[in-house]
Amino acid sequence: MEREKAIRLLKESEALLEGHFILTSGNHSQFYVQCALLMSYPEIAKEFFYDIANHFIDYDIDTIVAPAIGGIVVSYGVAEALGKRSIFLEREKGIFTLRRGFNVSKGERVLLVEDVITTGGSITEVANVLRNLGAEIVAFASIVNRSSGRFTPEEEYYYSVEMDFPIYKPDECPLCKKNIPLVKPGSRGLK
Repeated sequence: MEREKAIRLLKESEALLEGHFILTSGNHSQFYVQCALLMSYPEIAKEFFYDIANHFIDYDIDTIVAPAIGGIVVSYGVAEALGKRSIFLEREKGIFTLRRGFNVSKGERVLLVEDVITTGGSITEVANVLRNLGAEIVAFASIVNRSSGRFTPEEEYYYSVEMDFPIYKPDECPLCKKNIPLVKPGSRGLK
């Protein structure tokens, strides 16, 4: 997807936020992409689902898999576009696991998707669980790549848009020094 279009769609859905945010990693940023807001506009979100699906249209993929919670709707949307199965892993006692009757077979070829990848921690955990169950990771995909090169899997990684916002350690954050109120907009508690 063209960067200008992706930015326009994220702004149109009010998913691109500006302020002072604490990220899942505990670091701070002036910008945050709240894809839950994007998902509240299905016609806009569908643009990203089909962008990812079109990239993988000729790949041999059995299942689209995501970490809960942010990737669930992305997995469903991409799976619908590709005519594939969609499942997700969720944390149980802090560890990603298959629940709700979901399973993967040995040799099952999966595309792992997320809404936003910043460090790649969650999606890497999911990939490791799936590999241990015998699944084959074909590729990774996300709507937004915020990793600034931190997420570099061996498999292909496709994203609709790359956004390299500065990220600050809490003790080095210029926004903290300006006493700008800190907000935790994500779905997970602080580490």
